[in-house]
Amino acid sequence: MKTTILLLIFFLTLFHSGAQPVSLQEGNRFPQRENTRRIMSYNIHHGRGMDDTVDIERIGKLILAVNPEVVGLQEVDSMTNRSGNIDIIRLLSEQTGMYATFGYSILHDGGKYGNGMLTREKPAAVKKIDLPGATEARTALIVELEKYVVVNTHLSLTGEERLQSVKIITEAVSGYNKPVFLIGDLNATPDSAPIEFLRKGWQILSNPKQPTSPSVNPLNTIDYIFGYTAKGETYARYKAEVVDEPVASDHRPLFADIRLKTPASEVMRTIPYLQNPGSDEMTVMWLTHVPARSWVEYGTDSTRLQRVRPFLEGVMVANNKIHRVHLSGLRPGTKYYYRVVSQEITRYSSYYKEFGDTVRSDLKTFTTWNDKARDFRVIVYNDLHSNMTMFHKLHALVEEKPYDLVIFNGDCFDDVEVEGDIVNRLLAYTPRIKSDEVPSVFIRGNHETRGEYSLHLWDYLGRMRGRSYSAFSLGDTRFVLLDCGEDKPDSHEVYYGMNDFTQHRIDQANFLKEELESGAFTQATKRILIHHIPIFGVNPGSFSPCSDLWIPVLKGAPFDISLNAHTHRFRVIEKGEVGNNFPVIIGGGNKEPDGTVMVLEKKGDRLTVEVINASGERLLKRVLPVTD
Repeated sequence: MKTTILLLIFFLTLFHSGAQPVSLQEGNRFPQRENTRRIMSYNIHHGRGMDDTVDIERIGKLILAVNPEVVGLQEVDSMTNRSGNIDIIRLLSEQTGMYATFGYSILHDGGKYGNGMLTREKPAAVKKIDLPGATEARTALIVELEKYVVVNTHLSLTGEERLQSVKIITEAVSGYNKPVFLIGDLNATPDSAPIEFLRKGWQILSNPKQPTSPSVNPLNTIDYIFGYTAKGETYARYKAEVVDEPVASDHRPLFADIRLKTPASEVMRTIPYLQNPGSDEMTVMWLTHVPARSWVEYGTDSTRLQRVRPFLEGVMVANNKIHRVHLSGLRPGTKYYYRVVSQEITRYSSYYKEFGDTVRSDLKTFTTWNDKARDFRVIVYNDLHSNMTMFHKLHALVEEKPYDLVIFNGDCFDDVEVEGDIVNRLLAYTPRIKSDEVPSVFIRGNHETRGEYSLHLWDYLGRMRGRSYSAFSLGDTRFVLLDCGEDKPDSHEVYYGMNDFTQHRIDQANFLKEELESGAFTQATKRILIHHIPIFGVNPGSFSPCSDLWIPVLKGAPFDISLNAHTHRFRVIEKGEVGNNFPVIIGGGNKEPDGTVMVLEKKGDRLTVEVINASGERLLKRVLPVTD
């Protein structure tokens, strides 16, 4: 029979309640893997169960329990006498909160009868095609969604018509450039000619060894879920189940959990961002949208790159979305070419794995620090508090001239309640500072310690030497970075006894004592201290979390300057003004025009510190003397 495409689909998107599907208590029976799509098929026998009762609500409860994103329904009545003149697909849409699409196959018993589909997502397009059916007209309902297409059908009872039907359906979907699922009651057993034909261009995603009919003591497999593979699509099946429901219909429902291959253009979530810089090392980090195995290809010759993969105790760190590769043994002062590579993992099992596309970033470069270098330019931000407009305005003032490092000195990630609070900041910061070629260092402020997701912050950022405080040398200049923690006593009621920053500060006081005596510190020609909360110039009576522990250690310490933040008010505390042995510069806040960016620039023995506000006004430019 010649295929007729009907552009007008009756009751297209009949009803959508606006509510999201909610799993019932028994929904725990059907756990689902992250990043999988659940497709369901159910011949509902026009709502009439094996108890001879038309009960649409119990079908809706089952759909809610399974919680699919698409369910194809066969034998659906609309306003027929036998079903009590109800609109079944509309009632199920109301109950589940899903979009409803109906395409009738025949007029029947005062109403219409055919195939219906419920989708969480509003369909982008719908069409119906006629299929062979000499004794009863048959159709297939094709619903196109953003990422894939679903074909729902109920095939003829005649073998030749079924074979002709699957050929028609296959031809109808051959023009789509996205994954296609075929679901429905095919009235064909796994060893029949129609199924054998489908196996040539389709993958069976349901389990053909689990019978679906009749619902009581099922013997036959005639309901299926297929994925179209003829255009190179792949489907990793994580679960396929026939639901043990013997009463609601004369068929049992079935579903499959599938992970689709992600388009190559959608695998990467961020550009690479360089962390933990040094003269002989660099850490490369990036995020993907999907679980992947990843590595870095690098070398001094862009045509001869070697691969470094992350391993932990013999096992490759993979099937994750946060990627971190540490490059060590590098040559100081050397330009390296590199790119990051991620290959999606669509199935990760004990002895079997499936993969999607391998995606490579553009070739980028970085240069390791040179211990003998005397020149650098470092940009320092503080207290941005997620004000990206302020950040972009400030960076526009300093980005034209090359820089070697960017330091974020606290409260640049606001209270971290969800993953997006981290990722959205990375998506803003990393491309603007050119993080794939210029390394950055993040110091934690008091706001980064707050929020449900704050403990995951360091999963996304690099800690130098594995701690939130550190020291490193940039040429002949020593940087010491400290983590002040919260700005209230550990005993404050808002912390619920879950903070012990006091011990964390004691540990850093001991770290400071060792650092001040180290050869790297004593042999440096310049020394810079950076931390978020100031310890000098605090108002009398105000709680100063670090002052009592750190000031005694820093007394007499030969730092050239200390850069601080937190107060949202630009201030310079001159050396000796309040017992400080070095000048202290405190950055501004995140409001106009108080926001500031600091620039440290060293040329030979000359170290210059500059502070610019959001209006482009230079608040300070000072040349620091050479340390004796």
